[in-house]
Amino acid sequence: MPKFILIIGPQAVGKMTVGQELSKLIDYKLFYNHMTIEMVRLIFDYDKSAYSRMNQLIRYETFKEFAKSNQKGIIFTGCFDFGNDFEEEMEETTRWMNLFEESYVVELETTLEERLKRNKTENRLKHKASKRDLEWSENELLNSLKKHKLNSDPGEGEKIFKNYMKIDNTNISPEEVAKMIKERFNL
Repeated sequence: MPKFILIIGPQAVGKMTVGQELSKLIDYKLFYNHMTIEMVRLIFDYDKSAYSRMNQLIRYETFKEFAKSNQKGIIFTGCFDFGNDFEEEMEETTRWMNLFEESYVVELETTLEERLKRNKTENRLKHKASKRDLEWSENELLNSLKKHKLNSDPGEGEKIFKNYMKIDNTNISPEEVAKMIKERFNL
């Protein structure tokens, strides 16, 4: 049965890039959050409830089918709100994780200064069309600081998730972070 790895953290922390490296290292499929965001936003950009519903539906159905496959595992990346939207986030995440026999959660964190730099990287802009409007993207990143708590407090993640690790990847390459994840969870 396939395994599930969830990489969480705020925008531009490096989730997708770490996921790309981890995917190469352990031969798991990578399903980063903007794969659905970019598709759904082209169709439902005016209806926020339909956008959210379709995004959730596509992700869940993808995980459901993947969990039945003979693949080794899947890596998913996305934000997780430890603040106001915690109950809703936890419900959806648990629903995904329950599809798999084994699940792991990796939380990434870095400085705001580093996130603002990473927000403009070639790899990010190549894979996330909605982030190419750099002014909008930077404003969204900064505004989310007021609305959401996208990193856990010390010790909080371990209380919430069973197989969990938190990495400050400010000065660690994506390749090194991927190796740390592989070793920690014996993948």
